[in-house]
Amino acid sequence: MKVVLKRVYEPPSDADGTRILVDRLWPRGLSKDKARVDLWLKEIAPTTELRQWFGHDPQKWAEFQRRYRAELEANPETVSTLKDALSKGPATLVYGARDETHNDAVVLAAYLTAS
Repeated sequence: MKVVLKRVYEPPSDADGTRILVDRLWPRGLSKDKARVDLWLKEIAPTTELRQWFGHDPQKWAEFQRRYRAELEANPETVSTLKDALSKGPATLVYGARDETHNDAVVLAAYLTAS
């Protein structure tokens, strides 16, 4: 399964296909029209506690990945919903984080690709 990632703040394009927001919180300062999100799957995002603990601190990256994968394992229904949406044609997982390397969407994409 190929998973495409894109910051939600980047301009949408037709190549994105279905745009799936994978953050628990709506991106700051972005209207729904500009975001062009087709599906907001907040339940797939890390829990508030994990997100706040991580705080996008690269020092915590390895542990964040381990904890988030454990949360995904414990949430098979939502993972299945996401896989179903991805199987219906071109789709892009969109996220709000500034750090394009250390964020939950990166972990999620790796998890989906491996499973």
